Amino acid sequence: MAAAAVSTAASLTLPRRADHARGSSLRRRHCCVRPLAASSSSSSNPARQPTATTSGDSVECSPSPRRQVLVAGAAAAAAFVSRPTPAAFAEGTKGFLGVIDRKAGYSFVYPFGWQEVSVQGQDKVYKDVIEPLESVSINMIPTIKEDIRELGPPDQVAEALVRKVLAPPTQKTKLIEAKQTEIDGRAYYTFEFTAQAPNFTRHALGTITIANGKFYTLATGANERRWDKMKERLHTIVDSFKIETKV
Repeated sequence: MAAAAVSTAASLTLPRRADHARGSSLRRRHCCVRPLAASSSSSSNPARQPTATTSGDSVECSPSPRRQVLVAGAAAAAAFVSRPTPAAFAEGTKGFLGVIDRKAGYSFVYPFGWQEVSVQGQDKVYKDVIEPLESVSINMIPTIKEDIRELGPPDQVAEALVRKVLAPPTQKTKLIEAKQTEIDGRAYYTFEFTAQAPNFTRHALGTITIANGKFYTLATGANERRWDKMKERLHTIVDSFKIETKV
């Protein structure tokens, strides 16, 4: 798998390596798993359940129980293939703010209190000024690929990205899990990993996809000692990431 991972990474013009010491390093959804470790059920996190709506005609036009069941089933199916806007995420999850960049074509949420900082090579970075390892960043690079699946399976692509981009070469990395999900008909890869430095270990999450002629990478994480406290918030960040229609 390592050889395939190196080949995958070599085929990309990878984004600038993140500066983890400054907290600018980078983690979403649970579905269709290619696990390296057992995944947790997404149903345990209410903030990660999208809301589907149906048209007035669909709801009103049938007094029959059978049709009501069919309508309810269609609405339930829609809940798995659409994602709320960042505003809906933020409104439904106390303590988060939404970011929508229609020019760049993406949106996500981040915890209230994190500050936006400028980091070379990153499109946007928000971080906790007290805990510098707690941050979220997003990066985009041009690509001729049209679908993330063209690069290979989730574990190989994530492994290459973690080792070559998301962690400095001096850190020991471990890919914990990698999975695929499909939102609004678009494939995303989501993964979890750790990066161990001499004096700290960062536990991180990432999500990647291809759209608009770009390879998008969103990553977030925290110090391992604060993982249990921060993991639900970090999962909310990753689960909120969505490609938007560009203007």
